Order: sequence, then C-alpha cells, then structure tokens
Amino acid sequence: MKVSMHNWMRPEPIERTIERLARLGYDGIEISGEPDQYDVGRVRGLLEEHGLVCWGAVTLMMGARDLCHEDRYMRIGSVEYVKDCLTFVSQLGGQIVTVVPSTVGKITPMGSPADEWRWCVESLRECQAHAESVGVRIALEPLNRFETYFLNRGEQALALAEEVGGNCGVALDTFHMNIEEADLIDAIHQAGDRLADFHVADNNRMPPGHGALDWDAIVRALHTIGYQGHMTAEFVPSLDRSSISEREIGDASEAGGGVAMEKFLRDHSTGAVPEAYYDRCAQASIDHLRAALAGSTSTV
Repeated sequence: MKVSMHNWMRPEPIERTIERLARLGYDGIEISGEPDQYDVGRVRGLLEEHGLVCWGAVTLMMGARDLCHEDRYMRIGSVEYVKDCLTFVSQLGGQIVTVVPSTVGKITPMGSPADEWRWCVESLRECQAHAESVGVRIALEPLNRFETYFLNRGEQALALAEEVGGNCGVALDTFHMNIEEADLIDAIHQAGDRLADFHVADNNRMPPGHGALDWDAIVRALHTIGYQGHMTAEFVPSLDRSSISEREIGDASEAGGGVAMEKFLRDHSTGAVPEAYYDRCAQASIDHLRAALAGSTSTV
C-alpha cells in the first residue's frame, strides 16, 4: 500500500500542494475533482518532476451535482461531470475516481427510496461505461448521516456497486465509518475485493494518531483483504472559536476557491488553515500511517 493525500480541503496552487506532498514523503495525490481548474499537461509535469503519481480524484458534489436528483436534466449534467472527472484522471495516469452519488449536505429526499435508487443506478451505469472505456475504476463512497441521507454504510455502497455492475467498487472512509459502522474492521473485511479506495482521518477527522482509532488494526485488515491501493489522508482541521483555541483557523471566506468551495469548507467546519499548522497535520498523517504500515508488514 502507498500513501496519498487529498487537496480539496485546501484551495491553493497545485504546484504548492505537490511540492508539499513530495517534501513530506507522500507517494501521490487524490486530486480535487475539478477538471476545469487544471491543465493536464502541467499537472503531469509537476508530478513527474516531484516523483509523485496521481492515484485518482474525488468528486466534489456541490451545487447542482447530484446523480439521484428528481430532475432528469440535473442528473444528466451530473453524469457528464463524473465522466469529465474520469477522463481527467485517465489523462493523469490515475486509477480511481471516488464518487459521492448525491450532493453533500442534501438533507431532504426528492422521491421514494425506490425512485432515488433507480435514478442513481441509471446514472452510475452510464458513468461506469465511460469508466471502463478510459480504464479508471469508480469507487462509491458512503458519508455519515449528517452529510447525506442517501449512502451511509459500506453494505449500502456494496449493494449499489453490485447493481451498477462491472468493476464498480467502493471507497471507505475511516471518519465516516467510525460514525456509521457497527464494526469498522468488519466493514473492511466485507468490502473485500470491491474496495477500490480508502480515505483516512481519525475519529475526530484530525490526522491519524490524533484520535481514538486503532490504525494498526485497520492496516492489518487492509492487508488481510489484499488491498493494494492507496491510503489517502483526508484530515479536516476544525474551527475552534473558544478561548482555548490554539489552531488560529480563519473563516472559510479567507481560504479562496470561490463561493461553492467556501460553502463546502464551512459545511465541513473548517476554513483557512495556516501553512505551518497544515504542514504539521500533513506530516503527522504520513508519519503515523508509515509506522502502522511498517508494523503490519513486519508481522505479516
């Protein structure tokens, strides 16, 4: 297994992100699913220059992006967005696109469970056909109940992937799993060879090792099912407006990235993180994951 990191939670020039990941010893990046924001040739050049790979991308389901929306034309537009992400990753030499089916923060259903499931399956089957044509694997990610009502647990994602067909897989995220799964380790075992991507943050969404999760047990479970992809760091430092705050995180409006990204960051209870603090979090993530990986390898 290798270690990557997301960049969706920190709007900054891509060259700065790639330089940081290389300097701290990461293997790659799971890049923000915003194809229009990047020049493929330039990103490829930066990755090659710094000895990194593009592991994949994650869809940013904001605004009008929703694969199970009641409006057929909204679904069509969302399918095209996912296809663009798949093509983008293929051009960067990546292997996966993590897809969150519905808009993050959407809390009101638009149809019956049967209708929304059907809309989503139809949308994803079209995405899956394109994924197969460009050689990239889709990974369906469940989120916790406070971010979506549609897909919350691994077993639901597995059922959806099975119905979509082909090599459609699932992405598991330790932060969301800690909230929704009865047994986090068992959920990894149940995913088996459908596990196409794995996101990592501690139970408090801070870097691995800054919370209560057993990372040695998590890595052992991944080895047990033969997972050979990346562990992608996705910590989100939280705002702290109390008198004991030591994090000095600015408001989301200070982070940049536009109105949609500002809302996204606020929805995730974060904002403009100081460079030095962000570096410390990124360093802590990879240090703890490398230690767990080394320990697991020595006992396999």
